[in-house]
Amino acid sequence: MSLYKSIVTAIKRFSRKWPSFCFYVMDKPFLKSSGHSYFLGKDFSFHNHKYIAIGDKFVALQRCRIEAIDTYRGESFEPQIIIGDNVNFNTDIHIACINKVIIGNNVLLASRIFISDHSHGEVTKESISKAPSKRNLVSKGPVIIEDNVWIGEGVSILPNVTIGKNSIIGSNAVVTKSFPENSVIAGIPAILIKSL
Repeated sequence: MSLYKSIVTAIKRFSRKWPSFCFYVMDKPFLKSSGHSYFLGKDFSFHNHKYIAIGDKFVALQRCRIEAIDTYRGESFEPQIIIGDNVNFNTDIHIACINKVIIGNNVLLASRIFISDHSHGEVTKESISKAPSKRNLVSKGPVIIEDNVWIGEGVSILPNVTIGKNSIIGSNAVVTKSFPENSVIAGIPAILIKSL
């Protein structure tokens, strides 16, 4: 029984480290830049590695997707995704970029978070008369999340937003505008609850 437990324990350890091993072999060499010490969960994916830079001690759990989109419907973009040091992603994170998304150092993201610097088309009668997948991608500006920000469960952060350092975003908030450092924000759309 002891040998059996040892084998099962070894298999469990290996299976937990397999995504990180695959990252080191198949993803890390192709990133724009990358630091040291990673842990990645299952079903983690990068799209267009060459536009993505990741700092030291990056942790991402299951089903995280980071997409730098450089072409869509014949249009070209120069996306930049920069993730700082000591950043922790929980499960089901989706980052989509055609312009710029910057996540500072020591940022914690809970689960089910969407961050995007673009949308499918503009809010005009002409644009909305087309199927969403047929509309051109449009960015109103970058998304910048400064250092020491805590992003709660189910948050969406939309284009042209800066979140100041040391801020907290409450669960299920939809962030459509910028907030200064030391802010506690929540709601749909997100509003300032408190300045610290």
